[in-house]
Amino acid sequence: MAGATGDLGFRIAQALLRRGAVVRALVRPGSIKPEVAQLRGLGAEVVDVDFNSVIALTQACSGAACVVSALSGLRDVIVDGQKRLLDAAVVAGVPRFIPSDYSIDYTKLPNGSNRNLDLRREFNQRLDHAPIQATSVLNGMFTDLLTGQAPVVLFGLKRVMYYGSADQPMDFTTTANTAEFTAAAALDPTAPRYLRVAGEVASVRGLQQAASQATGEPFKLLRVGPVSVLGGLIKVTRALMPTTDEVFPPWQGMQYLHNMFMGLPKLVPLDNARYPDIRWTSVREVLATKK
Repeated sequence: MAGATGDLGFRIAQALLRRGAVVRALVRPGSIKPEVAQLRGLGAEVVDVDFNSVIALTQACSGAACVVSALSGLRDVIVDGQKRLLDAAVVAGVPRFIPSDYSIDYTKLPNGSNRNLDLRREFNQRLDHAPIQATSVLNGMFTDLLTGQAPVVLFGLKRVMYYGSADQPMDFTTTANTAEFTAAAALDPTAPRYLRVAGEVASVRGLQQAASQATGEPFKLLRVGPVSVLGGLIKVTRALMPTTDEVFPPWQGMQYLHNMFMGLPKLVPLDNARYPDIRWTSVREVLATKK
């Protein structure tokens, strides 16, 4: 497990342990993140490894049945870092690899429409040519983002903001559900190349209804304009912002919403029923946790 000290990675490691898996968490030497001690306490084997060394990664991957990546970053991590991890898994004879995708369906998007997903597409093109069985988990948007980070449900204004059509279906899955599903897929040797899940498929009107039910107060719709207006705002925002190494600058989130409002990366078909023990958390349940 690479990236096990991040939010999603830690949840995947926990879900794997609950399912009885033997988990080897690869961490950077000297990491003082509290998740390191927590992973050990939960029964995971924590291994310090140099992520820049294929030799060290190969040793760390030895004997594994599946390598799961939940790494987060830009090109140096998603493309270059995962390539070293993939090379190590192949040399070590690991039969399966799950890359750090966890997103809308980037396979349907044109190049340049989403920087972070372009990097995932680029890595997965390499992964497809590697002699290893791969499974990508696609989950839409993390539902958790609707409580604050994603400027869609505006609690203060009692509005649901959108571009384009209020009836465009979109996919939402909580981080916890994504982790549970990924853990199940990691232990499933028959898992296909792509698995697509959505804790709930909801349009903007559906988000409006969920917000009203969750808060007990009526929410209204706020249409800013067609999706092309958001596209123009993205270009302006990128032009005005200095070059940044941030993984999620403001315009990156705008790109993600632009993709979803367009409807191109809608997940079809959904594989929710593949692991029937998972209980899917609704949008309303998540919005009800907003303080």
